[in-house]
Amino acid sequence: QVQLVESGGGLVQAGGSLRLTCAASGAIYKINGMGWYRQAPGNQRELVAMLTSGSGTTYADSVKGRFTISRDNAKNTVYLQMNSLKPEDTAVYYCNADITRSGAWRGMDYWGKGTLVTVSS
Repeated sequence: QVQLVESGGGLVQAGGSLRLTCAASGAIYKINGMGWYRQAPGNQRELVAMLTSGSGTTYADSVKGRFTISRDNAKNTVYLQMNSLKPEDTAVYYCNADITRSGAWRGMDYWGKGTLVTVSS
């Protein structure tokens, strides 16, 4: 089994900062990509930021310059540093990873349960 566990969400005022953490655990052979999505009430889930195994990085236009994704390969952990937060950043943030399990020949998609970020105006 592979699990993704997020932490770091909470309530913050506009202009503030939060850091989200996602730790992957279990029978992991290789993490091919790891990142964050978010879903606000009434909206579809959208990509926030993603790191590929080749260190390529993708950000949503709405968070460029404010959010930074980073990864600790030794800990199988990805972080999302969120600065200059806006009320429109309010959402449940989900960790996502493409992971090849030990003994498997291809990667599979895994999701965390989500952590709520609320930005007050």
